[in-house]
Amino acid sequence: MKLLLDENLPRRLKRDFQEHEVYTVRDRGWNGLKNGQLLQKMLEEDFDALLTFDKNIQHQQNFTTYPITVLLLTAESNQYKYLQPLTERINVELRSLSAGVRVIS
Repeated sequence: MKLLLDENLPRRLKRDFQEHEVYTVRDRGWNGLKNGQLLQKMLEEDFDALLTFDKNIQHQQNFTTYPITVLLLTAESNQYKYLQPLTERINVELRSLSAGVRVIS
């Protein structure tokens, strides 16, 4: 599965998903893209899911236009120590992908 970590997530989180092909926004050179542009790039390059901490994405985008799974991570902070405990739940969600936003807390 091809995953993208949004620029608001720590790069270190990539290591928690070694069974997947994981890239960061920075890896792809997509820093600073608006959410719609980012989702379009993901479609063009066959990404399966976006992991993000951006709580506005679910209200800003039409997910019938962008049939991508977005996992919205919620925690006390976007620091690795707060997000790492969510990895098991994220992996469970990745097993049953469907377009749209899913909140992981």
